[in-house]
Amino acid sequence: MKKKILGLFLVFAMVATMVSGCSQTPKETTKAKSEEAGAPAGKLGKKVEGTVTYNVDMSGYDKGKAVKLWLPVAKTIDYQTVEEAVYDAKASKVEMNEDELGNKMLYVEWDANAEPADRKVTCSFDAVRNEVLRPELKEEGEAGSEMDQYLKGNEMVVVSGEVKKLADEITKGEDTYLGKARAIYDWVIANMNRDNSVTGCGLGNVPVLLTTMAGKCTDINSVFVALCRASGVPAREMFGVRMNAEDITKNQHCWSEFYLPGTGWIMADPADVLKAVLTNEWDKESQETKDLQEYYFGGSDAERVELSRGRELNLSPKQEGKALNNFGYPYAEVDGEAVDFYAPDTFIYTISFKAK
Repeated sequence: MKKKILGLFLVFAMVATMVSGCSQTPKETTKAKSEEAGAPAGKLGKKVEGTVTYNVDMSGYDKGKAVKLWLPVAKTIDYQTVEEAVYDAKASKVEMNEDELGNKMLYVEWDANAEPADRKVTCSFDAVRNEVLRPELKEEGEAGSEMDQYLKGNEMVVVSGEVKKLADEITKGEDTYLGKARAIYDWVIANMNRDNSVTGCGLGNVPVLLTTMAGKCTDINSVFVALCRASGVPAREMFGVRMNAEDITKNQHCWSEFYLPGTGWIMADPADVLKAVLTNEWDKESQETKDLQEYYFGGSDAERVELSRGRELNLSPKQEGKALNNFGYPYAEVDGEAVDFYAPDTFIYTISFKAK
């Protein structure tokens, strides 16, 4: 009993102290889609609440250039409650929009006549996020056709070829959704590693990752999602930011869920397990790792807020550049050319958090 209590203490201590982000360097239709996708299943634990604020400065570009900005804005969904965002922007157009998947965003546009000094934006929203505790996992029946969208692949999250072959090997002998998801989750933790040299949260390019077997949160959770989908288990990713410090500009995070018929959507975050392994220099077979591995299969800490879902996204209004791999970072275009959101010299913004 003492050993079990110590293990649980270490898990919650680790969750409470994971303060660094992914990077170590600088409509109605929507509602219907969300509702038919199934309800979240986790039990609620403690909560984190406070205000998330963007400050963006695009004044460094010369007058005569057209500048467009999209900021991902959280909304009330699943385990979080979000108050309506407030914003301040002097621009030719300012809109609060949603894309076809329901991702919410503040759109700001400055035409070529705008004064550079006016290209500044502040946007804030109050959020309450609950810790998720693993529910009783009951499997009944089959996933309905509304889950088909969570079985499909895309350019990065490939579900055919070598990915399908590997998924079949990992899940050999498993004939349930839960058994397959757990086998894949454990395999990812056993075989992949976190790589802090990766820029941002990583691209989540699954075929490449299955050769390197290392990356950050988008990378690791993309592998989990791809292998689940290739095995017939509906799965999806969430993109957000950790609410765990005053300056959270570089604290973006990606996590995932799989769908269990009879229960609902189940949290899974093998990336945070592997982050803890690297940060604390744990052995993967240690009790600390095993405890955290159990916690993040069905559970999640409260120090995060979801900003968006989906891959290969077209924003609202549609950007001139190619579809976004994901929408976890601010996105901007100058004269129709995408600005690198990893480059603070050309795309100046901060994200802050003030706890309540």
